[in-house]
Amino acid sequence: MIELKGPAEILKMRAAGRIIGALLEEFSAKVKPGVSTGELDLFARRFIEAKGALPTFLGYQGYPATICASVNEEVVHGIPGPRKLAEGDIIGIDVGATLDGWVADAARTYAVGKIGPEARQLIDATREALDKGLDQARDGNHLQDIGFAVQSYVEPKGFSVVRDFVGHGIGRKMHESPQIPNYGKKGLGLKIKKGMAFAIEPMINRGAYQVKVLGDGWTVVTRDGSLSAHFEDTIIVSDGAPEIMTRLS
Repeated sequence: MIELKGPAEILKMRAAGRIIGALLEEFSAKVKPGVSTGELDLFARRFIEAKGALPTFLGYQGYPATICASVNEEVVHGIPGPRKLAEGDIIGIDVGATLDGWVADAARTYAVGKIGPEARQLIDATREALDKGLDQARDGNHLQDIGFAVQSYVEPKGFSVVRDFVGHGIGRKMHESPQIPNYGKKGLGLKIKKGMAFAIEPMINRGAYQVKVLGDGWTVVTRDGSLSAHFEDTIIVSDGAPEIMTRLS
């Protein structure tokens, strides 16, 4: 069952989204060579709690941290710890906040210092693919229109779309129905309605789309060792273009 959000629910999700939007902007300055992923995690936890919210990821199905910190070939769910970022790395940071029982969830991929042109192209294409997908989250469209927009944008550029992990509905829980793949056929799937809330999150690889989970049970990496990027926003389907709740501007 998909819960449609009304004005009161949207206000609460918007407040949670602002916390995440502000945190992601803070990371733009915090991500730099020599910083550990554990330090970024501690910063995020303190930031979220200072806003009166709870770190959604912490303890979720046993996950041990506030953020997912996925470096280079790590696709999603990288566990932060002592690893220090190096010049030329890229890092995907995924984070959620729960405020008054309502969740916002978003991710960005950041350059660590100066990165190579291939990494830059991947980050830019993934960010732009997210925007293409978000624009399809409109009343009357179909769910697979979102994935089609992402896939048809990145594949001609030589990138691949991760199949094993997808976007999702969001609201009182982080993961609600429906699942939202980043690939698909235009005009197929559930009809999108005003009031639906989605977390749309392209995960795009520079090489092949196949991935695997490491022995920690969480960290997902590309099978071929190629770079991966991840962008995500929480949105509400509105009149016309969706409202993006996890961006400040």
